[in-house]
Amino acid sequence: MDLTGQLTGDLASLSELQILDLSFNRGLTGPLPQSVGRLSRLISLILIGCGFSGRIPDSIGSLKQLHKLSLNGNNFTGPVPATIGNMLNLYWLDLADNQLSGSIPVSIGDTPGLDLLVDTKHFHFGQNQLSGTIPPRLFNSNMTLVHVLFDNNRLTGTIPSTLGLVQTLDAVRFDRNSLSGDIPSNINNLTLVNELFLSNNEFSGPVPDLTGMNSLSFLDLSYNNFEATEFPQWLSTLQSLTTIMMEQTGLEGEIPEEFFSISQLQTVNLRDNQLNGAIRIPSNYSRQLQLIDLQNNSIVAATLAPEYTFQLMLAYNPFCQSPDLSSPYCNIQQNLGSSFSTPVNCDRLRCTSEQILSPNCICSYPFTGTYIFRAPGALGNSDSFKVLQDHIFDRLRNLTLPVDSVSLSNITVNEFGNLQMQLAIFPAGEVNFNRTGTSMVSSVFSNQTYKPPDVYGPYTFDANFYPYYDGFIRSRNPSHTNIIVGAIVGGSILFLLLVCAGGYAYYQKKRAKKAKQQANPFVSWDSHGTGGDVPRLKGARFFTLEELQKSTNNFSETNNVGSGGYGKVYKGILSDGQIVAIKRSQRGSMQGSREFKNEVELLSRVHHKNLVKLVGFCFDKGEQTLVYEFIANGTLMDGLSGMSGIQLDWVRRLMITLGSARGLQYLHELADPPIIHRDIKSTNILLDERLIAKVADFGLSKLFGDTDQKGYVTTQVKGTMGYLDPEYFMTNQLTEKSDVFSFGVVMLEMVTARKPIQDGKYIVKEIKEAMDMTKDLYSLHRVIDPILLRNRTMLVGLEKFVDLALQCVQEDGANRPTMGEVVKDIEQIAKLPGMNPNADYMTTSQSYEGASGGNFGHP
Repeated sequence: MDLTGQLTGDLASLSELQILDLSFNRGLTGPLPQSVGRLSRLISLILIGCGFSGRIPDSIGSLKQLHKLSLNGNNFTGPVPATIGNMLNLYWLDLADNQLSGSIPVSIGDTPGLDLLVDTKHFHFGQNQLSGTIPPRLFNSNMTLVHVLFDNNRLTGTIPSTLGLVQTLDAVRFDRNSLSGDIPSNINNLTLVNELFLSNNEFSGPVPDLTGMNSLSFLDLSYNNFEATEFPQWLSTLQSLTTIMMEQTGLEGEIPEEFFSISQLQTVNLRDNQLNGAIRIPSNYSRQLQLIDLQNNSIVAATLAPEYTFQLMLAYNPFCQSPDLSSPYCNIQQNLGSSFSTPVNCDRLRCTSEQILSPNCICSYPFTGTYIFRAPGALGNSDSFKVLQDHIFDRLRNLTLPVDSVSLSNITVNEFGNLQMQLAIFPAGEVNFNRTGTSMVSSVFSNQTYKPPDVYGPYTFDANFYPYYDGFIRSRNPSHTNIIVGAIVGGSILFLLLVCAGGYAYYQKKRAKKAKQQANPFVSWDSHGTGGDVPRLKGARFFTLEELQKSTNNFSETNNVGSGGYGKVYKGILSDGQIVAIKRSQRGSMQGSREFKNEVELLSRVHHKNLVKLVGFCFDKGEQTLVYEFIANGTLMDGLSGMSGIQLDWVRRLMITLGSARGLQYLHELADPPIIHRDIKSTNILLDERLIAKVADFGLSKLFGDTDQKGYVTTQVKGTMGYLDPEYFMTNQLTEKSDVFSFGVVMLEMVTARKPIQDGKYIVKEIKEAMDMTKDLYSLHRVIDPILLRNRTMLVGLEKFVDLALQCVQEDGANRPTMGEVVKDIEQIAKLPGMNPNADYMTTSQSYEGASGGNFGHP
């Protein structure tokens, strides 16, 4: 409902309240009041996808009748309240997708803990910042847990053997932590487990023997430090297995033929091991099989059954090194997911405005959101998603909801290892839902009323705001249409009789004006004078609004790839097949006419491999839209945070920094006249499909052609807090050293993967206070990104990198290096012994994507 503001202590006056569901209102912010603990009759507290922050109040443990607690998708910080252990009637506990920290609370003496929740079925704690070891006391044989999800935290130590006592478990996730040691041998007692995720940890010892886990469907043990071992024979006994992920787990030897005969097997990912010998796929292989990825092993031969239907990937094996071999198995490939959606045969229909065509060929305003499965069993194929789609529709109709149809699209695996897709629900009988309809539909998902087939596991739903209520529709479809049309027709006849003589002359004048407009679409630029002179363009293409609408399916939300204060960015496909990113300003955006014109002018005249390329623009029918080359891997901030699904090691980060620096050096030293970017930050550095850095967003940039003798421009302060040069902020005097300061902050982000200002702490000050130059890595272990610390021996030159970053953020601009000097220093760091023996790209105009045999390809 787009509610905003904060909850107050008055909430406690609703003494008879049993269900409180405020989900999907991102404008609800601030802390959850302590008085929530006085709602003694509350059965369900559901606050999914809001903007709440601060600590979860301890008083929440007073809700003794609570059956369902869902606080996922907020900004809660601090520890998990131990008082939750008092909520003995709790069935569903979901605190995922927050910023909770500290250890997992268990009972000690009179202090409660999670181990007391013996009747709770769901522990969802993924995607937080929980740390410390997993207490053995957390699990016991009296528990009836079904889902234990602690993925994407900062847990250390071992998995306690007490986990094997909870024999009701169905899904277990401890992936993407820093767990170590041996996996307990009694884990194979969990015979009901369907999904087991233990990847991206530091487990050692042997690969665990999972014989007896006959229900196991999805197994992921990738990226651990297991001892080298022969391919486990027990894998062939797991007849429920659909997906096996064991990348970089030290596997050796040959894969037995019978393994591929497991009847449900769909996906096999065993890349980056030492598997050898020949791959033999028997004639009775699983007909469900879709993918076998064995890249980067030691396989010398492959024998396949005739007319196989699956994808086999053998790149970087001896089998593919023969010079006369042109096998399709040897192509370097990535598994890019699915874009399944229901096929519709509605070619002649076109929807207007923001309506979308439903699977039943009806133009309407669907209720949409992101549907995320937290422990997907089998990713399946389009048929399985069609089954899921039909299952959702049948359930909604059985609940007598006003739903005409549903569709699924853009199916991917996100950076947290979760299966996600876009869900659109179309209204029945009307072009839009009313408020009651959206509330009923969204509550089905927030309250977990809908239960998907078991193979998809537990889910969460993140709904988009729905603005298309009756007032919205009426404003676009006025009533009394017939009366209005009749009056217009009568008046038009009279008007035509009076002006017929002048019509032809007006038409000719309009044609001439249109021809001039097409030659330069800015001839009528900013008649009020707020946007400056007409832009001087050099090669930028002009697009009409209709062209961009066609390329983005009328700016469909399914094509939305980002947003900001200016508006939204859409992925589009032009008529010539080129994929582009379309930045569409909205009314009331932070980017005005002057900034729009500025970015068009600058981007049309600068050309460098480390600057984003402007394809064209649209200044048509009130639109202010920029069309860029499409940059596949999003922003640097997304890469550092893990949101893009790419893990950036130290060498890749160094090369991204070098590319960004070269782009800025071009602006400062080679552009004519020089350009100051004025808004350098990690969200304005994009990464292409080969992780080449592209500096973007020139809306605030400033030409340096008319500087005075002191070498600065006096201008209104603009930029982003955290990256802003304090000297520029204090004096209003902008120099190229202001960009250098911002770039230094970005360099510190590279090391820490933290935002410049996070939890009230400023990254520059935090680094300076934590540094001890006499110790290893300057004693910055507490602030260095844990991903980098996983392989500390590879952090060659990190101290020199930090030194350079701190030179860039000197308070006095005169003490900062130029971007040319920054580039040279980074190149010297990249040449240090141990970085990469093939370092020719450091001293040439080529980037690392051209270094054959290097290690800088797409991960």
